[in-house]
Amino acid sequence: MTQAPRHDRRSSEAQPMGTDSADSSVVAVGAEAASSDLRLEAERRMLAEAQQAGFWSRIAVYTRLSGPGWLQSALTLGGGSLGSSLYLGVLAGYSLLWVQPLAMILGIIMLSAISYVVLSTRERPFPAINRHINPVLGWGWALASLAANVVWCLPQYSLLAGVAQQNLLPDFVGPDSAMGDFGGKLAVVAVVLVVTTIVTWAYDSGSWGVRLYEWLLKLIVGMIVVCFIGVVVQLARSSGGLPWGEVLWGFVPDLRRVFRPSPAFQQLIDLVPEASRQFWIDRIVGEQRDVLISAAATAVGVNMTFLLPYSMLARGWDRRFRGLARFDLSTGMLIPYLIATSCVVIAAASRFQPDGELAASGVVDAAAVEKLDDGAIKSIMRARLAHVLGKEQFAALSEEEIELRLEPLSPVELTLAGHMVRKDAFDLARSLQPLTGKIFANVIFGIGVVGMTLSTITLLMLNSGFVICEMLGIPPKGWPHRLGTLAAAIGALGPFVWKGAAFYLVVPTSVFGMILLPVAYWTFFLMMNQRSLLGEEMPVGRARLVWNVLMVLAAGTATLASLWSVWNKTRWGGLAAVGAFVLLVAVVQMLRRQSRPVAHSG
Repeated sequence: MTQAPRHDRRSSEAQPMGTDSADSSVVAVGAEAASSDLRLEAERRMLAEAQQAGFWSRIAVYTRLSGPGWLQSALTLGGGSLGSSLYLGVLAGYSLLWVQPLAMILGIIMLSAISYVVLSTRERPFPAINRHINPVLGWGWALASLAANVVWCLPQYSLLAGVAQQNLLPDFVGPDSAMGDFGGKLAVVAVVLVVTTIVTWAYDSGSWGVRLYEWLLKLIVGMIVVCFIGVVVQLARSSGGLPWGEVLWGFVPDLRRVFRPSPAFQQLIDLVPEASRQFWIDRIVGEQRDVLISAAATAVGVNMTFLLPYSMLARGWDRRFRGLARFDLSTGMLIPYLIATSCVVIAAASRFQPDGELAASGVVDAAAVEKLDDGAIKSIMRARLAHVLGKEQFAALSEEEIELRLEPLSPVELTLAGHMVRKDAFDLARSLQPLTGKIFANVIFGIGVVGMTLSTITLLMLNSGFVICEMLGIPPKGWPHRLGTLAAAIGALGPFVWKGAAFYLVVPTSVFGMILLPVAYWTFFLMMNQRSLLGEEMPVGRARLVWNVLMVLAAGTATLASLWSVWNKTRWGGLAAVGAFVLLVAVVQMLRRQSRPVAHSG
């Protein structure tokens, strides 16, 4: 019995170097797996002890073990949220502060549902949806998530290039630097791509890489929140202060803002000649609605619904972690998001809302019209004439007749047009300089933007790797996952393909994301009610009723917003595409039912 070990040892010593190296790799993998199992067992004991110890002990343990919720927070606190918040403040003042928290709460409901399903079954969602629900919904969810990852990366790179060229390093990479505009953008994009790739690939370094990645993102999210709190504190300490009554009232939902301009804009519109008043109302409310949809879409995007379950599975969580998952989402997502986005809205509203008293005196707001060029003014004059005459009558006019009938903009209309010029990071930072100083306004605000965009890019890359591996049916790890993350690197083209204000790129991309969101929400609703998937873990009684009411509320709201976006942007063509997708789901579902074996009685 003692000879075998000695023989094995001599044999192993005689083996080639490559085999010994392979054995070492196996040992290393086994050691890492054992370490991961020990960590999971320790976390389960901590959760069990916290349940017995009481509320505050449970909160302390939950805070220590949280992670996937902070990944979601880092993803949602990106350029999309920042840009949407900026334009909410510009167009609606404080009156739409309620939009983003409400959208986030509805999103957390749906993310809690998917976490419940995944932690109860320990199944990967993509194959589970294809097997138990409908493969059209499964593939639709995956493709929508991948498309959102790529599309949402575009504004992140645009924002980073903009803030580097305008706020942080204008002398080195700015348009007037030695590099020039194109060279400066190329340098920023190259550095960001390398840094984000290194950080994202650290996630594939085993459990320590996951931990390092999550802690790094926690620090970035914390930095973002502190930066924007600092901006609001500086505004509150200024001589004019902040209208805290209006700010607090802005968190109360008011659906009238979907159909009416903000009070500050309405003051100016009331001074416009009646013939063109409706033109300005339609123009302002149209942009206000787009920004409202954008803000709601960036709270919880369709790609976030793909990231959450896989980040939980990567940590080894199971049904015993369901309470922790809900806490993680509620604190790691809601609180940082609420603070950061609200601070940006407040800062933008305080600096960019129109001055009704100045306009009433007949004086043009010089600061508002500074970026309004002759081409933009003429375009508005033409649009106003088309509105007054009607599209058909306007189309019948020759260019000479149009030129003769154009009327100059009044001082009030010039002020209105100036306030609607699309702002960017530089405009907001510059507007804060009289209150905070140049260094604070540019550096602190710039760091906040950099933190937001870098964290979001890494999460979009990480998520792209998950999606591609799932569609290929391979484990989301190693080189397949790393190479898959590079799909989102297409977003590096953002600064070169978008010529408008970098911040405004988030609005059309976010509207696109909102159109896709109901695919995920209704899929999760069906999963939560699928007994073949959940078995005995499916909620029953009052718990099932509560889950379904909340999920229908969230999914129904997302669907209405999505359909409105489709109709507003594409009219009947878009609705036809939505109808075709729903029809395909129904047809595949009928074919699946017909193909199921029929049980025959004996």
